[in-house]
Amino acid sequence: MCGIVAYIGPKQAYPIIIKGLKRLEYRGYDSAGIALIHNDEMNVYKTKGKVADLEESIGKKSIESSLGMGHTRWATHGEPNNANAHPHQSQSGNLAVIHNGIIENYATIKEELVKRGHTFDSDTDTEVLIHLIEDIQVNEGISIDEAVRLALNQVVGAYAIVILVKNEPAKLIAARKGSPLVVGIGTEPGEFFMASDATPIVEYTRDVTYLHDGEIAIVKNGKLSIKTIENVTKTPFIQKLEINLEEIEKGGYPHFMIKEIYEQPKSIYDSIRGRIHPETGKFAMRSMQEYEDKLRNIKRLILIGCGTSWHAALVGEYLFEEYARIPVEVEYASEFRYRNPIIYPDDLVIAISQSGETADTLAAIEMAKEKGATVFGVCNVVGSSIPRMTHAGAYTHAGPEIGVASTKAFTAQVSVLTLMALAVAQIRGTISQERLMLTLSEMENIPHLVEKALQTNDEVIKIAEKFKDSPNFLYLGRGVNFPVALEGALKLKEISYIHAEGYPAAEMKHGPIALIDEAMPVVVIAPKRGMYEKVMSNIQEVKARKGIIIAIVTEGDTKIREMADPVIEIPDTEEALTPLLSTIPLQLLSYHIAVMRGCNVDQPRNLAKSVTVE
Repeated sequence: MCGIVAYIGPKQAYPIIIKGLKRLEYRGYDSAGIALIHNDEMNVYKTKGKVADLEESIGKKSIESSLGMGHTRWATHGEPNNANAHPHQSQSGNLAVIHNGIIENYATIKEELVKRGHTFDSDTDTEVLIHLIEDIQVNEGISIDEAVRLALNQVVGAYAIVILVKNEPAKLIAARKGSPLVVGIGTEPGEFFMASDATPIVEYTRDVTYLHDGEIAIVKNGKLSIKTIENVTKTPFIQKLEINLEEIEKGGYPHFMIKEIYEQPKSIYDSIRGRIHPETGKFAMRSMQEYEDKLRNIKRLILIGCGTSWHAALVGEYLFEEYARIPVEVEYASEFRYRNPIIYPDDLVIAISQSGETADTLAAIEMAKEKGATVFGVCNVVGSSIPRMTHAGAYTHAGPEIGVASTKAFTAQVSVLTLMALAVAQIRGTISQERLMLTLSEMENIPHLVEKALQTNDEVIKIAEKFKDSPNFLYLGRGVNFPVALEGALKLKEISYIHAEGYPAAEMKHGPIALIDEAMPVVVIAPKRGMYEKVMSNIQEVKARKGIIIAIVTEGDTKIREMADPVIEIPDTEEALTPLLSTIPLQLLSYHIAVMRGCNVDQPRNLAKSVTVE
């Protein structure tokens, strides 16, 4: 959700913070703000809009400081405006805070603080928190460090916070629960960075420590200490960042989204590299090996995720049922945790998340573990919460994904789920060695086939030009490509704001067919392998009602070409692997339509990349 960055050290803080906010803007961009301390004065600047609007509003105002923090917001409490932008200050103005998350019991706390004479300038839960901290400090006569700890024991919800103290200009305080926060250790004495993720830090340091839930980090007089909200001292665990600066730059592309679409041959390759040996039919996946006995005897698999990760889970359902012959349920994490689901100790739960910080998914993991299930994680961010909470799992190795609309994370997730399904099938003896080696060989060739699928770009541009002004789209797929239809529709509505719906092709006649007329583009995913004749019948049903067919077909297809309007060809591969190819032209279509409509492709309205609130 919101993006946090802070700096203390010998350098000028303002340029570091502003550059960091721009790199974090994919986490939220409703408003932005910055606080700087210099000569015992705290200067707070904030505005509705993007980081560029913040820069413009600051202009030539005082930015001299070696201590500061910044925030880019995705609104939860209070509409996006100047007053609700972060940072927020305490009653006296001595404290300032930036916050990612939600304080759920803020209304009760606020009511009590108002009775004690506090006044508030915003509608946010965050301002209530900083008032509470100061109230405890003043009334108890204790240090700000201890006041923060006591206050965090009173609040309910999720938070990553950073606090500045005007009368202690050598101090920076941070804490987290349910929202990510990383501390970077600079190369110069007394230099520290704090941020929501590693993207603002990687330019300056490779040494970081990731805060765990319930931990408070305090930088004081050039030293870092960590304790819990229970007042237990912790030793910081320092690790090396694995991302490179080039990975978080556009590299000559006009948008991050198109860059990430074109990175998919590499991201898929990196996700499978070293994990399969097609010549022997062997896997090198530690989680599969360590839990071999468990995997051999599981009775049911539950896949959970949100948004695009849920679509990857739907593909995974087909893969695990086809190869491993295990009953599979796919659940929205946001619904699963509230439904009081029946979970058994011999269930395997696989939680899927790009960021590894999705709040609903984390809560679902916690519930599944409490009920005794084994929980695996599939995520993209090293050091994030899901790998720490789950028993085992696999990283996708897609590299940083900055565009809010997920592309390479989806295909990386599907790639890893495919390997997991095949590995479990081998353990359970539900796949022949011949079929296993054939599928692994096909899988190894997927990065090359994705490169070929990307060559459809010029054809997709022509289609986008023709249909960019259509108010509605329908996406149809069958079998393993039904989730791709859902994902294609999601991409279009996320970034172009065109209403789009995905359906199983056979379900069209049970309602959606009423929408079809000569103005309705219908995108049909129709590869040669997998219910091809049935999909042709569905196409005929659309054509009979004068609908417009945009077909994704296998190279060399002639039958559907005769029935469809524009046709996009993808390479041939095994049916279960076709989602890795059929999704490519749909990503390109949504991207080009959005660009032609003048939409902000990387930062679509109302969205944020990492959803760390429920």
